[in-house]
Amino acid sequence: MAIETILLAVGAGDTDRLDRLAEETIDVAGPTGATVVIGHVFTKSEYNDALDNLDFDVTAEEVSGDDVARRHATVRDIVRKLEEADVDYIVRGAVGDYADELVDLAKDIDADRLLVGGRKRSPAGKAVFGSLAQEVMLESPCPVTFVRADTK
Repeated sequence: MAIETILLAVGAGDTDRLDRLAEETIDVAGPTGATVVIGHVFTKSEYNDALDNLDFDVTAEEVSGDDVARRHATVRDIVRKLEEADVDYIVRGAVGDYADELVDLAKDIDADRLLVGGRKRSPAGKAVFGSLAQEVMLESPCPVTFVRADTK
């Protein structure tokens, strides 16, 4: 099975693992020539906060999740890393439940792989991933790679 489209899920909570997410994504996308879809999901509250923080004029224009995602610092950091590695990418944003929106986006773009970040778990929690990662892994239409922040 060829890998043509990779969905890279990023969010505001991924700042401590952006380098790892970028490395893992580039390691797959570079040799395969796959297009990376950077997917950022906002809750309604996060979306509204981003509209204010990123100085969108909501009275003059309709602002999509894609528009907000393109301006978000987390996405801009990933974009810079992908551009340095000469990897093609598209930015997509959505508003809603994180897991539901990521799974829907993976289906919409016909993703061949989905990369999602997570945090180190306690010894008791190692048997179970976090609820978001676990739900995405169980519902995803494609294989999921779980990327943990560096543990140094």
